Amino acid sequence: KPGEQKHSKEPSSLQCMHLAVVACGDRLEETLIMLKSAVLFSNRRLRFHIFAEDSLKPEFEKKLKEWPSSYTKKFEYNIYPITFSVGNAQEWKKLFKPCAAQRLFLPVILKDVDSLLYVDTDVLFLRPIDDIWHILKEFNSTQLAAMAPEHEIPKIGWYSRFARHPYYGTTGVNSGVMLMNLTRIRNTQFKNSMIPSGLTWEEMLYPLYQKYKNYITWGDQDLLNIIFYFNPECLYVFPCQWNYRPDHCMYGSNCKGAEEEGVSILHGNRGVYHDDKQPTFKALYEVIRDFPFEDNLFQSLYYPLQSKFLDTVHTLCGRIPQVFLKQIEKTMKKVYENRVIVYLGANHRY
Repeated sequence: KPGEQKHSKEPSSLQCMHLAVVACGDRLEETLIMLKSAVLFSNRRLRFHIFAEDSLKPEFEKKLKEWPSSYTKKFEYNIYPITFSVGNAQEWKKLFKPCAAQRLFLPVILKDVDSLLYVDTDVLFLRPIDDIWHILKEFNSTQLAAMAPEHEIPKIGWYSRFARHPYYGTTGVNSGVMLMNLTRIRNTQFKNSMIPSGLTWEEMLYPLYQKYKNYITWGDQDLLNIIFYFNPECLYVFPCQWNYRPDHCMYGSNCKGAEEEGVSILHGNRGVYHDDKQPTFKALYEVIRDFPFEDNLFQSLYYPLQSKFLDTVHTLCGRIPQVFLKQIEKTMKKVYENRVIVYLGANHRY
């Protein structure tokens, strides 16, 4: 209207946090529980990039539409088919776990996305994604991705004992939680073991796979370790509480960050949400799965969790419940405080 001041709006792609996941086979429920944990605790708007087999697409759409509007208004989503831009698609699709190699192609596919958090389907957020998203601001001028170490102790780590290929640092890194500045990845020439000059991300992927395919065990994670072995200045390493796995407690507690701050992101690899080997991990998964969206977080999530943890004290992971509960309790208190402030603000004019 005439006389009104115009406000320039930031593009919506910059206003929201981008989260990507790849789901194939029987990973529908796991993926939905991961997305649910993201929506439950996060503050800023989210955009989900779900890469899934064609058969899963209608199921995702159906289930996400069943969520209450108070939560669906917090996110947008896109569902993409599984595609590989270079090399043999079938070979990529079968590398390690079904479709896992799709994550390597995210910078190529999501050309309009500047930054992105990729997670495996078996991840649960125990605090707002906003907090890991802030790590992007901590990148120096050469860093373009962030991951956590594969292990804290080199002498019992997998890579330091068994790897037959180059890997990052002293223990390698785990790719289950990977924060990426896609713009930087697309614009960088990467040092490599194939030619003296640099290669772009897309140019490098298939030749790298061809060179090392007989030596890699963990598929795309190994390829990422090889890339960052040759380009260590490109990687930001975040502490283990951002990618907390059974290995961090099943032989005794070895993640100091989680002991001090609590687990921020839980990564239930080894299928521990679905068997009885690590009941502490399974308890968290089941409580978030069964949480009725509109219910009180303390009543219907925190207290059932405390109760379930009592049954896990016979395990090494179960003996340190505070490690699992600290962040989730802190997050719920903040959610509660924010609601009280909003309520008071709406009812009191000063």
